[in-house]
Amino acid sequence: MKRPRFGRASRFHGMNRDVKQRLVRVTDRLHDPMLSVLTVLLAILIFGIVPLRAAGIFMAQGYGFAMTLLLASCVLILSKRLLAIFFMMVAVALAAAAVVIRVKLDSTLDLYVEAGASLTINVLLIVVVARAVFAPGVVTYHRVIGAVLLYLTIGLTFVSLFTFVGLLAPNAFSGMPLGYGAPFTSSVIYFSFVTLTSTGYGDITPIHPLARALCNLEGIIGQLFPATLLARLVTLELQSRRG
Repeated sequence: MKRPRFGRASRFHGMNRDVKQRLVRVTDRLHDPMLSVLTVLLAILIFGIVPLRAAGIFMAQGYGFAMTLLLASCVLILSKRLLAIFFMMVAVALAAAAVVIRVKLDSTLDLYVEAGASLTINVLLIVVVARAVFAPGVVTYHRVIGAVLLYLTIGLTFVSLFTFVGLLAPNAFSGMPLGYGAPFTSSVIYFSFVTLTSTGYGDITPIHPLARALCNLEGIIGQLFPATLLARLVTLELQSRRG
């Protein structure tokens, strides 16, 4: 007579439960440090890879898709919500589709798809990072760095929006090279952060009404963000000390 296999099943479920608990502990431990990691990745992209590629020093292709994968993997650690995972998968699929379209077709469709992927992952990051930065609890070093990450992500979100406007209306901006390539990407990123910080050098100017409306919105966000951030962080720190 064979023995029942309930012992093996219970051991298997026990091991599965232990693995899940260890994964949860690891992700909880990496949650706040991942904010700093994401900030470093975006800083390398914005202030390193994009300018070097625009200058012709760094010639690697496909860094946009690689960055999307890295950001998506970080989102998995920062958020376990199914909706966030769904939009993360959509962003990765769009980025992969943009690479395929760029190789197979000679059109600007890949620019729209890539901008859609960037917009999706950036909006997702804003939601996920804002929840982590402004959540109740002790204000740690990583959460302060996460506020910088949130600021950079807002700028990159408007990069995607400006890209859509520039593609739909070729004369929407004065002084900005249009079309696919490193100069266009570098110019849009430069213009977005100049607008976000209200620097306004004047070498690139919005002409289309929609472009001007986006510039107004980004400039307002850039002015309100530091005050809102400081007020929230001070409130959280006072609450943690009282608790």
